[in-house]
Amino acid sequence: MLVTFSTTQAQLMKAKDIYTKADSLRGELTPLRTCYDIQYYHLDVKVDIDNKFISGTNLFKFTAVERFNQLQFDLFDNLSVDKVEYKGKALPFKRSYNAVFVSFPDYIEKGKLDSFTVHYSGNPIQATRAPWDGGFDWKKDSQGKPWVATACQGLGASVWWPNKDHQSDEVESMLISVAVPNGLINVSNGRLLKTEKIKGGYTKFHWKVENPINNYNIALNIGDYAHFQETYAGEKGPLAIDYYVLKENKDKIAHLKKNANETLEAFEHWFGPYPFYEDGYKLVETAHLGMEHQSAIAYGNKYKNGYLGNDGSRSGWGMKWDFIVVHESGHEWFGNNITARDLGDMWIHESFTNYSEALFIDFFYGKEASQAYVNGNRRGIQNDSPLQGPYHVNKEGSGDMYNKGGVLHNMIRTMIDNDDKWRALLRGINEKFYHKTVDYQDILSYMNEQSGIDLTKVFEQYVQKKSIPTLEIIENQPGVFMVRWISEVEDFNMPVHIFDKDGKRQLIHPSSKFKLMRFDGLTKETLKADTFNYYIGLSIQ
Repeated sequence: MLVTFSTTQAQLMKAKDIYTKADSLRGELTPLRTCYDIQYYHLDVKVDIDNKFISGTNLFKFTAVERFNQLQFDLFDNLSVDKVEYKGKALPFKRSYNAVFVSFPDYIEKGKLDSFTVHYSGNPIQATRAPWDGGFDWKKDSQGKPWVATACQGLGASVWWPNKDHQSDEVESMLISVAVPNGLINVSNGRLLKTEKIKGGYTKFHWKVENPINNYNIALNIGDYAHFQETYAGEKGPLAIDYYVLKENKDKIAHLKKNANETLEAFEHWFGPYPFYEDGYKLVETAHLGMEHQSAIAYGNKYKNGYLGNDGSRSGWGMKWDFIVVHESGHEWFGNNITARDLGDMWIHESFTNYSEALFIDFFYGKEASQAYVNGNRRGIQNDSPLQGPYHVNKEGSGDMYNKGGVLHNMIRTMIDNDDKWRALLRGINEKFYHKTVDYQDILSYMNEQSGIDLTKVFEQYVQKKSIPTLEIIENQPGVFMVRWISEVEDFNMPVHIFDKDGKRQLIHPSSKFKLMRFDGLTKETLKADTFNYYIGLSIQ
């Protein structure tokens, strides 16, 4: 059965590599998308749970980057665009796949601040396996009450609301107004401004997001929630923490409080202040496993340590903490604070966040425990394709971006061999790219500069290629060896630690060409490289 599954997955991957016009319309930054820069959204939506139907509006406020009279926004074609309104009048529009092209009566001049409103409705795609597929997750709790959430990473926010659906353009601020049947609560991103009773037996919840936010992070969570609040004494002062859990689970809140407070303590140490103090920090219980919705993290790990009670590393260290609280909170720094411009660079989000799990362990249990966790996670690496996906077609790279990405950062830390410098690097990257979007080259340039090591070939090998390099060592005579890297990357070089005759670590700098190196007192039988912290092949002859 496993062989059949793997074969089918391979066939699906090959089929997906044939990109369509729809892929390009979703993933490419054409002039019809770059001509305007989103400043503010007001999403105002009513959720008819019984009919799994939504209706509402979204106000687009934008600055014209160039002079234009036509633009593109995005909304899945199973949802109806009922009207595009501009200055009180309906605008003509055309649809192509999930893209909508709007024509304005006159040119909008460069630099002008302007707006339009999209009216829409329909039955959004139903997620069958949230959060791995996107859409609405229509569920009920054990009491039979509605329990609804959205999750749309990768697939795109336009699966349920109209927007410029590209990661490169984060809206500066946003108001999210969601009407739900009386007796239920909606929790979205940011802070709750007010609630109001409206006609038809509905209550509308207004949530204000003060910080830049990515489209796929916008979420609604509807349920029969109990609400708990506390204040965390953070680096930037008091931080509001809110917990929204099903009323049936209110007695389990201590588990979330412990994990949330410990996570914030560890990550503010390693990465700097939580990036969204103005919007607060929330954990919201969902029927699906979890998602890094900015300032409103979806939580569905059933109040267990590990990943649904399991430790994928088999090191034992993964059972000391709640995986979803730690991992999804790590995304507040890597993914939400620092966001990849293109989905092809999603490895930036997942590699650093995977390594944040190890740094949480490091903070509470020590460096050796952290390294054991990273080493154990190698079990899940497939080396099936590069971590980086292709640009402009809305496609992620390999799922290895998690575990192999974490291994990469552990290797870089090991090369630097100075934990104060490593911590300064991690805090610095969150400061330099605070509330910004980035790409591969931005991260590489920063890491090169701050580490003092040219990591260009290392990133090319571990991010843009699927294989790992092999360190080849040939004994010339006792104590004298020929050393080189074998790699598919031309002129590959990477520092690596070996152990001297006293068992002390020694950093060497092999390249793709043989170098004569002297290791006194060692033979091919006694020479060892640090393959525990370096994810490499090793050939000693």
